[in-house]
This record gives sequence, C-alpha cells and structure tokens, in this order.
Amino acid sequence: MEDIQFQKKYASMIGPNYPVSQISNSAKALETQQNGTDFSQLFLQKVQQNSQLTFSKHALQRLDSRQIQLSPQMLAKINGGVEKAKAKGIKDALILSGPNAFIVNIPSGTVITTMSGQEMTDNVFTNIDGAVIV
Repeated sequence: MEDIQFQKKYASMIGPNYPVSQISNSAKALETQQNGTDFSQLFLQKVQQNSQLTFSKHALQRLDSRQIQLSPQMLAKINGGVEKAKAKGIKDALILSGPNAFIVNIPSGTVITTMSGQEMTDNVFTNIDGAVIV
C-alpha cells in the first residue's frame, strides 16, 4: 500500500512541461520535400495506371483465338474511347474500333472481351450501357 502511495506522490511531482527536442527548420523542410516528392510520384503513377487499359484473362484468350492484333494506335483509340465513356458516366461500354469490338468495364479500365468483325454479325450485345465508335 505504501508503494502505491509513493508512486502517486512521485507522479504528482513531475510537471507537465517535460522537455521535447525541437526539429530544426531545415530538417522539417527536408522531410516535407521528401514526403512531397514521394506523394507526387505516387500520385502520378496512380493517374498513369488509371489511364492504362488492362485486359482480363478472357479478353487475352479471345485476342489469341481470334488473331486480333493490337497496335499502339489502336490502344490509344480505345483509351480515348474509355475516356469519352467515363465522361458520360458509362459503366460498361462497347467500343468499336475498325473491324473489332471491345467490351470494357469503364471504372476499372478492364477489357472484358473482344470480337472481330465476323463474330459481330448477327450478334446481340448485352450488359452494356453505352457504345463508343472510335
């Protein structure tokens, strides 16, 4: 019991103004600059990742089986179509580019499936809420 009282008395003798080491302004500026750089780099990487298309496993299989060749120009057109669809609030879009069609989930930027011109004939597209012709 006396030990508890002793600890109470000792604690009451310590004031609330115990010393805290100050960080120099140059150290703060360096820390802010490093954190700012890291944040800006991460932010730019995220923006670039969001603007790039990804292809689902199913879409990659369809590209191979249907022998659809993707050029950088076609990818740029599809990316442009995705941006247009995103601006209109479309969630799942049919993007027509030349003789090929791409079903794209717009929020994730993922190509779900692809079709060539021959498969589009007499075909019904479901589960889309918009179409973009590029």
